[in-house]
Amino acid sequence: MLKNVNQRIAIVLAVLSAFYLILSYQLPTYPYIPVDADAIPKTLGWLLLALSVGLFFSKDRDSEEQKAKRHIPKKDVISLLVVFLFVFLYITFFESLGFILATVLFVFSSTWYLGYKKHLVNAIVSILFPVILYSIFVYMLQIRLPAGILPF
Repeated sequence: MLKNVNQRIAIVLAVLSAFYLILSYQLPTYPYIPVDADAIPKTLGWLLLALSVGLFFSKDRDSEEQKAKRHIPKKDVISLLVVFLFVFLYITFFESLGFILATVLFVFSSTWYLGYKKHLVNAIVSILFPVILYSIFVYMLQIRLPAGILPF
């Protein structure tokens, strides 16, 4: 049944998206809000499920060249684990620090670790990106994001 790697990955992603959708449908709804807080998680869950179905039926055969490309060097594995740690810390401190502060720290530290050398540009982007996203979500879409220790 599972002939290639794409089908195995698609099954894992479909199970993950089903679990994610179950959790997203348990988010509370709020009256009198045009776009509710559960809209984006539900949309992302259904999108992941649709893409995993597409991946399952894609016509891709394993070749020796593809198998050789799957080898990941140890240095890259360590980098992936460190970035995963950054994501874990971001999720952990998201509520307490708030969206803006947690995202600034996450974007700056991730790009710094991955080798971006222009620290001033990195700092500007790390600050502007979450501030603009926060403004779009809170003021335009009226979706509340955690403010954390910041007063707004």
